Amino acid sequence: MENKKEAISFEVTHVCKQTGARTGILHTPHGDVKTPMFMPVGTLATVKFLSPEEIKEIGSGVILANTYHCWLRPGEDVVQAAGGLQKFMRYDGPMLTDSGGFQVFSLADSRKIKEEGVYFKSHIDGSPLFLSPEKSIEIQNALGADIIMSFDECPPYPATYEYMKNSVERTLRWAKRGKDAHKNPETQALFGIVQGGEYEDLRKYSAEELVKIGFPGYSIGGTSVGESKETMYKMIDYAVKYLPKESVKYLMGVGSTDAILEGVLRGIDMFDCVLPTRIARHGALMTSEGRVNIKKVQYKKDFTPIDKECDCYACKNYTKAYIHHLYRCNEGLGMRLMSIHNLRYLIRLTEQIREAIEQDRFGDFKDEFFKKMNLNSVDSRGF
Repeated sequence: MENKKEAISFEVTHVCKQTGARTGILHTPHGDVKTPMFMPVGTLATVKFLSPEEIKEIGSGVILANTYHCWLRPGEDVVQAAGGLQKFMRYDGPMLTDSGGFQVFSLADSRKIKEEGVYFKSHIDGSPLFLSPEKSIEIQNALGADIIMSFDECPPYPATYEYMKNSVERTLRWAKRGKDAHKNPETQALFGIVQGGEYEDLRKYSAEELVKIGFPGYSIGGTSVGESKETMYKMIDYAVKYLPKESVKYLMGVGSTDAILEGVLRGIDMFDCVLPTRIARHGALMTSEGRVNIKKVQYKKDFTPIDKECDCYACKNYTKAYIHHLYRCNEGLGMRLMSIHNLRYLIRLTEQIREAIEQDRFGDFKDEFFKKMNLNSVDSRGF
């Protein structure tokens, strides 16, 4: 029987001789993207405060939308009628949707996990909802992103071995059900998600069983849910070595600078996180000299850019004094400019990482970055 063409393909372009970290190209229906990469989060089919044109201008490739939130508002039927997420929001680049599985974790107070799926209440109006592996895939098929995620449980940390084992088994059954329900494998790539918490044997089992089911890409889930950085890095190590080397690997919900560098060292190709835009809305800026809290009075007459090393629109055109003024007056432009900068900062970091890998000096680059930012502990929170 002739094999069907997969929606995406991935090629490794260079392996750093110093560290084994790698660069690659992810080929998608909406264009090619270089890896390692950071993906801005556009929860409701919008990256907060940024237009699609601005997202492109900062060098973004793939952006992420949230299945659960788009299901409730505006509804997958509306997005499908518009021609899919890209046409709905006027973004012509690749997109990824999560499965709604994280809401199983974040809405823990109002949900019940059963074999058939998850029963919970809407965070908007309290109405009853049900999400199963089949329903998650059905919604994601309608949303039309290039990459979609298997429906999983994101277990809490810490969790007992027994709880985690049962959760992993169920997530694997859900992964198989989701793959069977997937209607668009030639246009949408379905990723499997490795779970297992901090338990090495469960991570190994989860990864190996997912590979047996077969997916064009693999995600590492259940991280950044309260565990230490040291524990998170072990979780990555426990999973990556049992996944195919030729497959693209995605670390879900992780976007601090130190975790990106440590993740790349461990073979991760894709990252996403709400961190850069969330902290921007609270006045925090990522810079080459460390974190800047723009609320502080010391910036009232500071007429220098946010970051003299940055090439973003905000840094090229505005001063810290003006952005301080905007933030203190609660003007939306301030949050917009800070969001542009923080996203560009992380995307620019991944550009520098790719360059260092290609020059076979990623280990030196990582060490220099950690020293400059005083990130000398595996438990540092970075940015």
